[in-house]
Amino acid sequence: MTANQPYLLRAFYEWIVDNNLTPYIVVDAHYPGAQVPQEFVQDGQIVLNVSPASTGKLHLGLQEVNFEARFGGVPRNLVIPCPAVLAIYAKENGAGTVFTVEDSAATKEVEEFDTQEAPPQPKKGKPTLTVVK
Repeated sequence: MTANQPYLLRAFYEWIVDNNLTPYIVVDAHYPGAQVPQEFVQDGQIVLNVSPASTGKLHLGLQEVNFEARFGGVPRNLVIPCPAVLAIYAKENGAGTVFTVEDSAATKEVEEFDTQEAPPQPKKGKPTLTVVK
């Protein structure tokens, strides 16, 4: 199965925007492939305003989030792998969700389970019953 985090991220984003609130995401700035302005990173994380008014060409994909934004008046193109998104919330009231590492680990376990060999087929032939007292 594919990870559910990108779907949940998109759903929470739409819910926050539909309620006229400002969506913010918390990103692991050191995640491999994350392209974020490092000068704004604090404690390995960056909080980004991803509202329609603050971003251009926002794309919430299954593999990554990418958009254009200005930082100190300088336009930047940001690329964020979905697993690097740690949380999404509304600025005004904090409503949203935190994505945990266990979410992606659970998906990996399901994928590993799906690739295991099928159990052996039962023996063919006449069935038998045993009386148990």
